[in-house]
Amino acid sequence: MADRRRNNGPPGGTRPPVFASLLRSATGEAAERPHRTRQPNELRKIFLKTGLVPTASGSSYLEIQPSRPLKTKSLIAPSTSLKISCTVHGPKPLPRSAHFSPNLLLTTHVKYAPFAHRRRKGHIRDASERDLGVHLETAIRGAIIAERWPKSGLDIAVTVLEAEDDRWWGDGPGVSDASWGLMNVLAGCITATAAAVADAKIDCLDLTAGGVAALVAGDGQDEAPKLVLDPDPSEHRDILASCVVGYLPSRDEITELWLKGDTSTYASEKEGDTSSGHEALIDGAVAAARGVHTVLAEAVRESAERLLEQASLGPQKIKTLNADSDVEMKL
Repeated sequence: MADRRRNNGPPGGTRPPVFASLLRSATGEAAERPHRTRQPNELRKIFLKTGLVPTASGSSYLEIQPSRPLKTKSLIAPSTSLKISCTVHGPKPLPRSAHFSPNLLLTTHVKYAPFAHRRRKGHIRDASERDLGVHLETAIRGAIIAERWPKSGLDIAVTVLEAEDDRWWGDGPGVSDASWGLMNVLAGCITATAAAVADAKIDCLDLTAGGVAALVAGDGQDEAPKLVLDPDPSEHRDILASCVVGYLPSRDEITELWLKGDTSTYASEKEGDTSSGHEALIDGAVAAARGVHTVLAEAVRESAERLLEQASLGPQKIKTLNADSDVEMKL
């Protein structure tokens, strides 16, 4: 049934037509796929900040710096960045009609903004968004000390403002789309949610960090696949397998594991390393999560310092500081 309160778009995904002339610039130079300039174990820069939504118990905003833009002046869009906003509401008491629960009831809701993806998303959650919510709940549930909040509920809402591309925009329509960008989105959701939960002062065992690793095909036909951390799907011709984990560094524990693809063709270049492809992929995702955890811990530390500073100043001085920090717009 159509919603009469808004103008609904078409029920299926739409994609603007890409003609052959658009793949070249005004000078006739063909557009080239962006290449990875980072080392295989180097992560992209991450911006993470908490406390941006005052009406929520805790909130966070995560942004991953995109790869460098294309040199050619083509109409093909450069590599997109990942932008995620997370809000936490609670803990709050459950309704009286609800059954008694000795543990905290966790509810996660992941939703793409309509403009976040190449294919425009609808107002109702689709299967991929529901899957992200289930994976996110599993990752966060393993870190929260739920028995300290009996008969209480915690609502987590994640909004993906800009999602990672599944492949390069210049690829033809016949190229298979395995939704590799979904793995990066899940890792970003795990990290942003952990920061928001810490900002809401929820008791946790550790900060859950999300990490991604992938097996990508070599540049040449005879070149063996290689393992890279924090992959950008637009930078690689073909991704063979990918893995995302939710990791607790202090406990050395994995709370969430999602592996997809074929790892049978991977052979380690290190001497004496006899681990299989999926084991190496999981170890790479854990290494990426440890790198992300450093940024996550620093963001939470800054949030705690800001909270202590506000508590020492008092409400009247905080109000005066906020009034002085307002920006006056002049015409």
